[in-house]
Parts: sequence; structure tokens; C-alpha cells
Amino acid sequence: MVGDPGHFESIGSRLGFRTQIANDDQIRLVWYGGRFPAFLCLGVAAFLLLLSVPVYQAIRIHGLNSPVGSLWYFPVMNVVLLGVVGFLLSLKRVIAVDRVAGEISLTKRNLWSRRQLIVNFEEVQAIRLGNDQVYSGFAVAGSTAGEKSFPALSLRLVLPGSKSVLLERGAGRRTRELATRLSAFIGKPVQDEGDG
Repeated sequence: MVGDPGHFESIGSRLGFRTQIANDDQIRLVWYGGRFPAFLCLGVAAFLLLLSVPVYQAIRIHGLNSPVGSLWYFPVMNVVLLGVVGFLLSLKRVIAVDRVAGEISLTKRNLWSRRQLIVNFEEVQAIRLGNDQVYSGFAVAGSTAGEKSFPALSLRLVLPGSKSVLLERGAGRRTRELATRLSAFIGKPVQDEGDG
């Protein structure tokens, strides 16, 4: 095994991989994260651009000490929102199962980093379907009163030494189909600990 399985845990409730390649020798699943919030931020940034450009021009002409100088935060907010859009659009996770090489490769990247985990078929003891407790809500002033947890079906590779690697977390039918497909592909049993 090359890499750290801990880097591939996800705090979100779902991942939702799409099949990019599926043939007799290779399965490649891809997840692009944050598309909806990215386009939402892009829409807000486009709307703020209507205010930011005139404010920026007025600040350039009159300076920060003028009355319009107190609106400096509109152009800054636009730049920050565009940065958030770039980050969200850069999120990507890939699971590549290669029968010829006999390995499973997980890749996670964003704007600043790229992490990879490579596991040989021999290192995988089983594929486990189970329930992860996923937290929803938020804590206010250190209180956990607003936090709630709910079970989410997860698909994991079971490795030696009580380690596991999260592959997918999502809806029941698709996750179960993926478990069956991976089990047949790499020749390892499925341990179904999930509810129905």
C-alpha cells in the first residue's frame, strides 16, 4: 500500500461517483465535487460584478479616503467568491481499479494538493458495506445541541490491521451495485453490514 487511507475519509454525506470507464480490464469512477455551490457562488459573483466594477472605478478615481472608498469590500468580495468558485470546481476524486496491474488507485485533488493511495488486490481482505454515522447541523458557541447524526450506507475496502478505505457513501441501490461489481472484478467477498 502506498499512501494514507485517512486522507480519503469524507465528512459529507454522499459522494456519488460516475462511471467513466468500465470494461473487462479497468473500472474508473470519477466524482467532481461542489458543482452546485460553485455555480451558485459564480452567479452571486456575476451579480456583485455589477456593483464591483463601478465601485472599483470610483475608488481608482477618487481614492480610498472619498465617500465611495468605504465600499472597498465589494471588489474584495468578488475576488473571494471567484476564488471559492475555482476551489470548488477543482475538487475531484477518482477510483481506478486495474485488473492487469492488480491494483486499486484512489486519487483526491484540489487546487492546492493531490493525494494518492494505491492498494494491491492481495492487500484487500474484503469489501464492506456498512453504515457510517454522518453528522449534520452545526455547533453554536461550542455547543453540540444543533448537531445530529444519521446513518449513511458506505462502501469500504477492508485492509489488514483493522484499516479500511472509504470508496463511496451514498444511496443504497447504487452503492450495493458498485459493491457487487467491485467484488466480482477483484475477486473478494462482500461483507454486508448495512440495513437492507
